[in-house]
Amino acid sequence: MHYAFDLWANRWRRREAKGNVIIVRYADDIVVGFEHEADARRFWDAMQARLEEFALALHPDKTRLLEFGRNAAGRRKRYGLGRPETFSFLGCIFICGRSRRGAFQLQRKTRGDRMREKLRQVKEALRRRMHDPIPMQGQWLRQVVRGYFAHHAVPTNSRALAAFRSHVTDLWRRTLRRRSQKDALTWDRMAQIANAWLPRPRILHPWPSDRFAVKHPR
Repeated sequence: MHYAFDLWANRWRRREAKGNVIIVRYADDIVVGFEHEADARRFWDAMQARLEEFALALHPDKTRLLEFGRNAAGRRKRYGLGRPETFSFLGCIFICGRSRRGAFQLQRKTRGDRMREKLRQVKEALRRRMHDPIPMQGQWLRQVVRGYFAHHAVPTNSRALAAFRSHVTDLWRRTLRRRSQKDALTWDRMAQIANAWLPRPRILHPWPSDRFAVKHPR
């Protein structure tokens, strides 16, 4: 993809684009933002031709051209088109939202299907670890939750983080209760166990506008 897309896309941006172009790629997932719609349409046609040279093709269901950004909601409202469309990238849904003050805000939410799949994996793993001591289970679950937060703890996604931790706590409680039919594990006791081992949800990543505010000692 570096030779088939990256080098070519940067060259196209310098030579062909009439406005600003932002390119983000992770493996074969790509998001390209354009200042002008005409640039987006010309880039789409050129990219299809470029990929065909390498026997590659755009995914017909995942490749879309949509209006997105701080001015999208106003323009779509004028034409009676409803709210701006959303798109998914790296497990998050990107949304044209509003801050509490009413200003445009790029919002990101964890995809529901990705969270459900991760919880399914946790549930299956807990069954295999059912008879491990609570400290061993807690150490493992701490790593799981911490790893999940490391990817999903972006601004505007705090509710999804809290929901994931709550679901993990519930799965852990059900696992511990299965170990003994006589063990009446209350929610208060389970909350104490979870607080002792599971990280609390908090935002770990900066806002997109702060990503490039880098300072160097020199």
